Amino acid sequence: MDAIVTIRDLGRLRPGDSGRIAGLAAIALPPEQEQRLLRMGFAEDARIEVRHEGPVGRDPIAVKVDGIIIALRRRDAEAILVEVDPPR
Repeated sequence: MDAIVTIRDLGRLRPGDSGRIAGLAAIALPPEQEQRLLRMGFAEDARIEVRHEGPVGRDPIAVKVDGIIIALRRRDAEAILVEVDPPR
């Protein structure tokens, strides 16, 4: 039986959630923002895990991308699509 693949934007994930980056959303990202995210390591197939979220409005969030912890605004995280690992 084939596994069901769940893809969500990174902004919707909670601490402890993990997966692989599936790509950037088709929303109208300014080219400089898209390039910035790619330079930070948010490239397709990179492993990602949500580590922490801020106390006010759950913003910013801290994520571990291929071993490096990066903080970013939730609105930026909404542009990153993640193939979510199944719950353990």
